[in-house]
Amino acid sequence: MSKRQVRKMLREMASGEPVQLTVSAQSWKRLARLAFIAQQFGYEYADLQLGTNNNFVLFIVPDPSRQGQERAAQNRAQYPDADEGVALPPFVPDAIDLLKARMVVDSNSRPIDKLQMAIALFFFTVSAATICLTLRENTVAVVIVGIVWVAFLALMPVLRAYGRRYSAKYAARLQAAGFTPVTDRSGRQRYVPPGGQLPGHTHPLAGGA
Repeated sequence: MSKRQVRKMLREMASGEPVQLTVSAQSWKRLARLAFIAQQFGYEYADLQLGTNNNFVLFIVPDPSRQGQERAAQNRAQYPDADEGVALPPFVPDAIDLLKARMVVDSNSRPIDKLQMAIALFFFTVSAATICLTLRENTVAVVIVGIVWVAFLALMPVLRAYGRRYSAKYAARLQAAGFTPVTDRSGRQRYVPPGGQLPGHTHPLAGGA
């Protein structure tokens, strides 16, 4: 999380409309801190999805709750230059950890279907075959490409299983904190805060953006 990202986000939030941010790949904690800042100024975390080129797409929406509006008014008065990166509300570790858990689960809640796996396998196989044909006079290179191809096939199910276990760990963390599992409009399993519902549930960004 950089000051530039914070400034960009807060200035877009001034519109009062849902905000979609493309954020370069970085640590979960930094992404959670960015969403935490949004929550201090009248917005709430809605979703995090994997984008292209190793990017994430962060969705935040206006928080209509009385508590959220009161918190925003207090922080705007106390930190009037926040959108310039001058001073920001202090981070709350427990809140950051919960946001991180939600992001991990959300970003992994859209499973790779069989068609996507088949497409990835097809393109990787074609690439490997093309390299082998190009280097067919180099037996060592062809063998290496073959080994890489086999390793790719073996790793696909392993990576999927690891991703499921990783998400399950954070899903358990959310449930322990009182979050409730729900299914959104796109069929993804999400987690809602205690006594709440999916953030921004009345807006198209929620549950399927």
